[in-house]
Amino acid sequence: MNHRELSVLMAGLLATSLVTGIVAADPPRPGTEGNGLTENESATLWSRDADNYISQEEYRQRYGEDRSAVHQVANGTDVTFKSPPATAATWTRNDFEDLDAGGPDTSVHPPHANLENGVFIEDAHATIFAVQPSTRGHLEFGETPLYIAPNGTMRGFVDYRVRVPNGSSSGNTTVSWSLTEHEIEEIRLKKNGETIAESGGSHTPALDYQIEDDWSANLTLEAEISVRLKKTVRTDLGDRTDVDITYRTESRNVSDSIAVEVYDLSASPYYAEYPNGDAGVAIFQSRPWQGYTLTEDGETRVRGIWRFYTARNTNWDTLVRSNRTDSATVQSDAIPVYVHAYPSRIGPRAEPVRDGPELIEIWGTDRPSPVGTIGENINIDIVNQSYTTTYGVAVRAENVDREALQVAGIVRGVNASIAEPGRGSERQLRRSNLTVGVIKQNQSQATVRVELRDNQTGAPITLDESRQYPIGGTTRNGYITVADQRVETNASGVAIVPIDEPGIYTARYHPGSWLGHDPAYVSDTATARWHSLGTIDGWFAFIFEVGWQLIPFVVMFYAGRRVLRMLGPDDIFDSKP
Repeated sequence: MNHRELSVLMAGLLATSLVTGIVAADPPRPGTEGNGLTENESATLWSRDADNYISQEEYRQRYGEDRSAVHQVANGTDVTFKSPPATAATWTRNDFEDLDAGGPDTSVHPPHANLENGVFIEDAHATIFAVQPSTRGHLEFGETPLYIAPNGTMRGFVDYRVRVPNGSSSGNTTVSWSLTEHEIEEIRLKKNGETIAESGGSHTPALDYQIEDDWSANLTLEAEISVRLKKTVRTDLGDRTDVDITYRTESRNVSDSIAVEVYDLSASPYYAEYPNGDAGVAIFQSRPWQGYTLTEDGETRVRGIWRFYTARNTNWDTLVRSNRTDSATVQSDAIPVYVHAYPSRIGPRAEPVRDGPELIEIWGTDRPSPVGTIGENINIDIVNQSYTTTYGVAVRAENVDREALQVAGIVRGVNASIAEPGRGSERQLRRSNLTVGVIKQNQSQATVRVELRDNQTGAPITLDESRQYPIGGTTRNGYITVADQRVETNASGVAIVPIDEPGIYTARYHPGSWLGHDPAYVSDTATARWHSLGTIDGWFAFIFEVGWQLIPFVVMFYAGRRVLRMLGPDDIFDSKP
């Protein structure tokens, strides 16, 4: 964040704090926990905090220390990112170590856990803590998929408590129970019912996984819990005591599932070379993606509509500690944080902004604004109307290093593998030759002939305005504008245009994008002049019109002459001395 961006954000802090009056659970104060992040990094994590801004002086009085500039900004608004940050995974990995189970008499679980009860095992659960690297995508209301990297780690929390029956006594018989053994036997991670990773028993398992050749999946964290109790029955027979010992065992399978989208990218770029030497690049993906770089230094790049923020999973703000007689809610010491991707009002852009690549076309799916999926206490520049997902982005640039082309995804660390360009990926981009001339005219109308041809081969260019999806298609769209009219050429590359106002007319060819044409063309212009004096009829009409307009003056002149003759000079000038 540069100083200018910082000053802009600071200017809005007071207004933001006034309109944000919703109270939320306070996340850890930046810099107070050693979770692998600096104060500045941890300050950017909490986009779901209530942005109740306080001044530096008030902060100093309250906590006895100063805060950094980024911490100050994050206290009053939310910080967003151009690319998915690593801070969420770093925090989650370290904070996960603070998650502790409760022991055999106490079960610790988040409020949303799916609890299982048996005869001896109670309040048992296996709950997914986090899957990372991952990004929650906000596409539209009702569609917020969790995109996960093909290689990552699932972390979970497993706990339970053991119900040991009370002892009893009847006559000369006494029954007592004791816990002899309890354990989590095995942890399994399943994808659509198939085990893809497993580990020994642990209250806080971290399972590394690798998923290939899958689009959508259902991931399940599964744990096997077992307990063994000893039952002792003592019978007093007077002269002796009989002791009968038996063992009771119980196993319980607990699980938690989450629907994910396996985020694996493979890019097939399309290239074009402009007649002046500029290069064109177009890349399409069927899922949200971040953008691509065009040069080895990474300075020349283009990105789509997606930006990012980080926010905690509020399901883990508190934990429930339950025992045989009571339960209590306590603040959680472990809070998972996720990366979120959203369509930004900033929109697609190329960098450097002024002299960088030129965005020539974007395309994708039109969707309504996902603002309703964001939730409370999040202040970001999300689109508030329908938007295009920018699944495809095409640019024109002076320099493109094809060997250095890199495509970045919306999941941290997932970059697209660049597929070898196939047949048709290299597009020809030629000059066009547009000519225009007046072929027929009279005093009130003229007819203009427009002709469009390939400047290289001389072949006619036929235009068809039917829309084709980018990168593909056999018909040629595009059009020509002349005399405020939009026309298309026929099979001979010719269009006939009537005009009824004299003047100078410029015809311009607006070619269809090279994404859907091979060969494709660049624009061209041509000029024609029409004036009504360009014909004999026009001259006669001009002379007649001028003569008609001069009649009143001729009449006045003639009348004046007659008056002078009738009066004579002596009647006009007084000649007396």
